[in-house]
Amino acid sequence: MSSLSAKPKPSRQNIELFSGTYFGACALGGVLACGPTHTAVTPLDLVKCRRQVDAKLYSSNVGAWRSIYKAEGLRGVFFGWSPTLVGYSLQGGGKYGFYEVFKYLYGEQLFPGMNKTVVYLGASASAEFLADLALCPFEAVKVRMQTTLPPFAHNLRDGLAKVVATEGYGGLYKGLYPLWGRQIPYTMVKFASFEKTVEQIYAYLGRPKSSYSALQQTGVSFLGGYIAGIGCAAVSHPADVMVSKLNAERKAGESGLAAMTRIYGNIGFRGLWNGLPVRIVMIGTLTAFQWLLYDSFKVTLGLPTTGGH
Repeated sequence: MSSLSAKPKPSRQNIELFSGTYFGACALGGVLACGPTHTAVTPLDLVKCRRQVDAKLYSSNVGAWRSIYKAEGLRGVFFGWSPTLVGYSLQGGGKYGFYEVFKYLYGEQLFPGMNKTVVYLGASASAEFLADLALCPFEAVKVRMQTTLPPFAHNLRDGLAKVVATEGYGGLYKGLYPLWGRQIPYTMVKFASFEKTVEQIYAYLGRPKSSYSALQQTGVSFLGGYIAGIGCAAVSHPADVMVSKLNAERKAGESGLAAMTRIYGNIGFRGLWNGLPVRIVMIGTLTAFQWLLYDSFKVTLGLPTTGGH
């Protein structure tokens, strides 16, 4: 049995770094990291979305869960899990897979002398821009299911069919711009702050990353992910509120700008921060476990963990 201080074993799978197989493996790792974790925190997301749309609906998060469980059981507490699982699995694959692609493209091929933080920011923004194209239809259905009472739809298939029948396929993308406004800054902070935090952790520990075991390295990934997640939540929260409000309240034929102006007039600046505490807990935990799962998956393939190089 190896000790925790032993060095990570070399790759037995012989996946060449920066090959098509490598980027595909990173995308699969993103699917496994994001889909299950987002689904696991559906109860937090459900209450957050409902309180963003109607701050007076519940007096507290615990009270909300009690009320929902009493009326609908466990199924009600996890309402919206199916669009969450599908949407964030697709988004996770795009986010992590394309991040590795763009980080290599920008940092190694196009701008080899560029500041690393700038590379992280550019790569993550580019990756999220593409990943949100896959997420948006499922996010639209999820938010409508979770924020309308009685529910707009009872499952993913029903929700997709209703949106397309009443608004066409364009209705699935009416929240795309605010989704980009929420997710791109979020992901830029998530990846850049994670990379820099991991660098600082290894610098503080005073030994090179390669001297630590795989288990210790994934522990650093978990800690770095949680720290990054707190910043992500704060930066992206106003846009998250607006996405929820748009998907729940935007009128047929109303432009995005007109809808956002009307909604902001109703809720004001303070209203953009409804539900922030629960989102900090949700996103901090979510981000920590995503990095833990992602890097653990890479380790099982004999690949290095992210950051700290």
